[in-house]
Amino acid sequence: MPASERFLTLLGFQLGQFADCPPVRSLVVYVTHPGHDGQPSLVPVGHWPADGRALPSVDASSPLRLPAEERRWLPLRDGTVLLGALQVETMGPAWPEPLGRRLQGVALCLTEALRLDLENRRLARRLEEQEEQLRLLVHQLRNPLAALRTFGQLLRRRLAHDSDTRTLVEGLLAEERQLNRYVDAISDLARPDALLEPGDQPQPLLLPPLLSGPEGRPLAELVDPLVQRAAATAALQSRPWRGPAEVPDWRGDGGAVAEILANLLENAFRYSPQGSAVGLHAASGTEGSEGTVLTVWDGGPPIDPQEREAIFQRGVRGRSGETMPGTGLGLALARDLARQLGGELELVVPPALVAADLPERGNAFRLSLPARPEPPSTLPPPP
Repeated sequence: MPASERFLTLLGFQLGQFADCPPVRSLVVYVTHPGHDGQPSLVPVGHWPADGRALPSVDASSPLRLPAEERRWLPLRDGTVLLGALQVETMGPAWPEPLGRRLQGVALCLTEALRLDLENRRLARRLEEQEEQLRLLVHQLRNPLAALRTFGQLLRRRLAHDSDTRTLVEGLLAEERQLNRYVDAISDLARPDALLEPGDQPQPLLLPPLLSGPEGRPLAELVDPLVQRAAATAALQSRPWRGPAEVPDWRGDGGAVAEILANLLENAFRYSPQGSAVGLHAASGTEGSEGTVLTVWDGGPPIDPQEREAIFQRGVRGRSGETMPGTGLGLALARDLARQLGGELELVVPPALVAADLPERGNAFRLSLPARPEPPSTLPPPP
């Protein structure tokens, strides 16, 4: 169909308003369509009055294109592109000025509606093609991931008595599992109900369901692979690394917490200068607070005071990262997730303000998590 149902509905309202206009005998709206010989033709998509007559297409040789005193054509043109035309037949050759303005207004309205209709269908086709390509890429990505898992498991079996190297292999397998979670989440986005309906207010940047939860899993199980990755990165970059002595036993949406820490650690290694220290500090809440505090810090130059709040906005990056690849979404995602958990993410400068044993120079991103109440006891009350 050369036009959508929405456009045809609007067309019917626009043409129907001439029912009280005796000088107008008929109106026909055409849209441009490629012809069989490569030449465009005009295909009728609606007319008034709706008398059930069949209207032919208008090509270059159609007699309808010939001049006639009682027939005029108003082009529906977007710049230099002819989108269609409005054919007007009247009872006489003269058009009253109010009728001319009225018809020109209808032509402008239909032009804009047709332009938007064509753009919408073009974008819909493009989106469908991109989704098909994405499904193909996700399918193909699973093959090398499966191979990595197989090779890693074989290597782990051969290194059964080499504890140091075996730890590295365990880290590789943990990263492979995380990659599989990302692939599953991307595949899951193809479901119609995977995304929330947009509202009047900007939606927070939330994780796909497969990347959050499950509730109650020990936080250390999810943080330990991140610590191993950070230690390996620091070793490769020849910079000091200080991991947490112990990860508090916080039980909530550990998947979201892991994503927050992963973003913060990546930023610390990416944006702090070579040779500066990076670390993860973990502690139970301070006096008066029963929650958990996790802090990713670096020993680089302090972030400019004027940028310290702006960098948490979507797409905003500090001056130190303007020349580096990235989207500027990491901190926005991290803060949205922290608040979804009932916590908060804030920048503290210098890190020593978080804990006395942290550096007096640098930046610290402090994640405060609320305490989780213990589940109700299932034991019967005492007699």
